[in-house]
Amino acid sequence: MHFRNLTFNDLPTVVGELCKRIENLETVLKNSLAVQNKVKENHHVPMTVDEVCTYLGISKSSFYYKVKHGGIPVIKQGKHLFVYRDELDKWLETGRKVQVPLTFEEEQTQMLASTRRKANPKNV
Repeated sequence: MHFRNLTFNDLPTVVGELCKRIENLETVLKNSLAVQNKVKENHHVPMTVDEVCTYLGISKSSFYYKVKHGGIPVIKQGKHLFVYRDELDKWLETGRKVQVPLTFEEEQTQMLASTRRKANPKNV
């Protein structure tokens, strides 16, 4: 595309070409972002003890204690321990003291299940 000697009559064709190029760039960008997001979705990645300790922010002795008593899901390969990131995240969610906020429907069913009806008064 040559921009030096543009006249007013050339503007519609130049603008049309620029729009086509922008559309092509948008599709290429969307495709590359989709590929990058697919790579990031895989959380079933084995982590070493050091990686788990930095991920959780705990010491190695605390990690080994939690493996023995707390039930961190580990896989033993010979002398080495591995933890899958998605299983570790699930384990963290189950140990949560405050539950994840419920949806409106879940909250309503929970309230209905917890309410008791008053007993009928006995006519004596």
